[in-house]
Amino acid sequence: MKDPFAGLAAGYNSSGGTLRGVIRHELVDRGLAEHISGPPASIVDVGGGAGQQAIPLLRQGYEVTILDPSREMLDEARRRLAAEDQGARQLARLVEGTGERAHEVLGGETFDAVLCHGVLMYLEDARPFVGVLSTLARTGGIVSVLTKNASALAARPAHEGRYTEALSLMDADRVRGRLGVVTRGDTVEGLSAAFAEAGLTVEQWYGVRVFSDHFGDSMPGDDLPEILELEWEAGKREPYRSVARLIHVVGRKKPV
Repeated sequence: MKDPFAGLAAGYNSSGGTLRGVIRHELVDRGLAEHISGPPASIVDVGGGAGQQAIPLLRQGYEVTILDPSREMLDEARRRLAAEDQGARQLARLVEGTGERAHEVLGGETFDAVLCHGVLMYLEDARPFVGVLSTLARTGGIVSVLTKNASALAARPAHEGRYTEALSLMDADRVRGRLGVVTRGDTVEGLSAAFAEAGLTVEQWYGVRVFSDHFGDSMPGDDLPEILELEWEAGKREPYRSVARLIHVVGRKKPV
């Protein structure tokens, strides 16, 4: 199977310790905690990469399957897991495979929580993939997606003083990201419709990186706790969450 992240994995993995990376994963983790049942619930992280979101969940006692098509990403996940204690390592499972074939690759297994963070932006249409995610969730389980906010693509270049570029993005739904790849954004309305079609009820959506998206590769400082609290509160309320770089949508699978 061709590795779709060959050549990109190193750049992506190196960003986890930046301020933007830390804020993203910390805020998503907080959002998940509002909806997911406690350990030992089972979780599958579709496109989970190097385990940036999965490893903190393993530390909490969740059983986590990381499904990813990139061998390079999974090798990095193995390296990171090797530094964890035995209890966390025993709860982890790494599976190579695409999200589109997740139901088949995982043998029809279903989970209490299905995560898919930073994947939809690489797809031309989110709706079929949301349907796949729903098949992986047990009745009453949650599906969590994180993707770019199509309604706010102009915000980053504007905050960085790139005004001509920002103007060109006012009506755009895709943009070239920092990895050099053109990716697509979604709207809350579009994702809500996709969730409904897939038998999922949206419980909440959060904005991620309202005020801090333009900090580039800055590293966290002593003010990280204050930034996190501000971002968490802004990401739950209007008008702030609507202009966040990312949108985090959490839905629950309805009984058939």
